[in-house]
Amino acid sequence: MKAFISALLALLLLSGCSSSDEKLACKAENIHNDILTVDTHCDTPMRLAESDFDLGVKHDDGCVDFPRMVEGGLDAEFFAVYIAQGPRNDSGYSYVHNQAVEKFEAIHRNVIKNSSMAELAYSPMDAYRLKKKKKIAVFTGVENGYVIGNDLARVKEFYDLGARYITLCHTGNNDICDSSVDPNGPEHDGLSAFGREVVREMNRLGIMIDISHISDEAFFDVISSSQAPVIASHSSARALCSSPRNLSDEMLLSLKSNGGVVQICFFSRYIKTPEHSPELDTKLKELSARYGDISSLSDEKRQSYDNERKDIKDTYTKLATVADVVDHIDHVVQVIGIDHVGIGTDFDGGGEVEGCRSVAEMKNITIELLRRGYTKTDIEKIWGGNTMRVFREVQEAAGK
Repeated sequence: MKAFISALLALLLLSGCSSSDEKLACKAENIHNDILTVDTHCDTPMRLAESDFDLGVKHDDGCVDFPRMVEGGLDAEFFAVYIAQGPRNDSGYSYVHNQAVEKFEAIHRNVIKNSSMAELAYSPMDAYRLKKKKKIAVFTGVENGYVIGNDLARVKEFYDLGARYITLCHTGNNDICDSSVDPNGPEHDGLSAFGREVVREMNRLGIMIDISHISDEAFFDVISSSQAPVIASHSSARALCSSPRNLSDEMLLSLKSNGGVVQICFFSRYIKTPEHSPELDTKLKELSARYGDISSLSDEKRQSYDNERKDIKDTYTKLATVADVVDHIDHVVQVIGIDHVGIGTDFDGGGEVEGCRSVAEMKNITIELLRRGYTKTDIEKIWGGNTMRVFREVQEAAGK
């Protein structure tokens, strides 16, 4: 009887949609109401350093807040505790450790302040429970294992603070592994000996290992070392966009053998190779000259730099589109199957595409998937089922 009523309601909703586009929008709305939708990466915590920023208020700028998550039909978000690369010494590690703890606390305070809308989440079960309560699930991850320094105990500390994945590096090599884009080239030729200890500790605790940003050699070392599936929380397909941040087909096949998931990123230059723009190059050089060494900037100055850089890129770069994003999903499905792809927007960290510039427009991805013939079952896997499956398997492997 319950199933009949649900089907009847869906039929009534669809009957109110006249054009084919409206029918797709209605169908997407129904799907988002029924399934768990998960974004595995946003950098919104960088905005939480602003004392007056409130996730519970709808904002005109930026990409993510709770009201727009509701509007876009997004149930769960992994908020990244991002730490920029800095000096690899005791004072540098002490400084970024304090930064990370402050960002965790800022997330916690904001969620508690808006407890009628959202709750902190630590497991797949939490996400599904909160979906039933019509509440947003707030997960956290750490972006850049640099913040661990060379102290293995910090992995457990971040787990206790709520981190359920750690991105092993960012734009520079660290004590764990090599980055895909370090200008000085490889340092460890993959994972370091300490990095292998970090992988074992993350497996032991039940923290997902995030291989976005790491070098190809480090990726294959992680695949051979990890006892649990891994994720690429915000990466895309190198076959469609040649950035070293993206995964080659060979890497995708290894990810499949590991049981992992690549969550497609919305950062335009990782989705579509940008056309060369001399004006963009000039403006970015001028910006770098004004700010100097980015790694030494205060949080306030770094936010100002990021905002100016985003404005310049918005002005001089043509964004990729929702269709381009789904091209990457198509490619992953064609190479390794529907069970190994998800969505990791990188919102508020540069991620945005035409047609989905904030979390309020997330249903446009679903509409495009429907337009291409993906079923509700397929969409459920892409929008969260695959990620939650890996999440469960990582926790089960740890005995959690």
